[in-house]
Amino acid sequence: MTGIVAELLEILDLERLEVDLFRGISPQIGWPRVFGGQVVAQALVAATRTVPSTRPPHSLHAYFLLGGDPKVPIIYEVERIRDGRSFTTRRVKAIQHGRAIFAMSVSYHDAEEGYAHQARMPEAPDPETLPDTRALLAAGGAGIPFPVAAYFARERPIELKPVSVKRYLVREPREPRCQVWLRAASPLPDDPAIHQAVLAYATDMTLLDATLIAHGRTVFDTDMQSASLDHALWFHRPFRADDWLLYAQDSPSAEGARGFARGQIFTRAGELVASVAQEGMIRPRKPQT
Repeated sequence: MTGIVAELLEILDLERLEVDLFRGISPQIGWPRVFGGQVVAQALVAATRTVPSTRPPHSLHAYFLLGGDPKVPIIYEVERIRDGRSFTTRRVKAIQHGRAIFAMSVSYHDAEEGYAHQARMPEAPDPETLPDTRALLAAGGAGIPFPVAAYFARERPIELKPVSVKRYLVREPREPRCQVWLRAASPLPDDPAIHQAVLAYATDMTLLDATLIAHGRTVFDTDMQSASLDHALWFHRPFRADDWLLYAQDSPSAEGARGFARGQIFTRAGELVASVAQEGMIRPRKPQT
């Protein structure tokens, strides 16, 4: 396991302070605010630790209320809403400086027999045929803006391979769809709860950028202010977050400085393992006067 993946697992291994009360830390890497995917993943870990391991999560719905401060710990307070025969519900509140910065509801469900169908996986090149992140950084001199190349080449616990980088080269409106392959940067333990938390972490990494494709813009533009407002994730089938997963994204709507995006996550074998939805702020910065 690489050091940066081990660091992610350490960040997800929350400290239990009391019954239903946990404390999480953030990596000290100079970011001005806590990454939203980290808060989603830590909140999921906190909630899951109050539910029997035989009952996995099937959905979560979250709101980002305030930007998190990476310099201080985050307190996660879990409320036990319901423990039913088949379903369990938890509510989690993340607190910093005496204020709620995040709130999330999580539902858990016992595995049952029933109807089954799924959407078809879109066509995409195999991840091995795509350039690795270091090659993307080197390609910055060929026209890819440095902030974009640096983002995809940054050492991180999640390896990313965008299927196409054309929209970063030619800045023009396009159909608001994109795809990226992702996986943990090294093998993970077999515990399914870890894979669910790692995927929850990863789903916030590229989704909001899909809302700007139709406008020929990206979240990397210096005159663009962007932030996740809410996040929803549904787990459909078992998966491993350390195997390549295709994250197919689209944006049906943007209006009033808010953009809405959806994502479907497939295994290489074509199994739909998760679905995602998110709305975020996409606000052009006003020129300084």
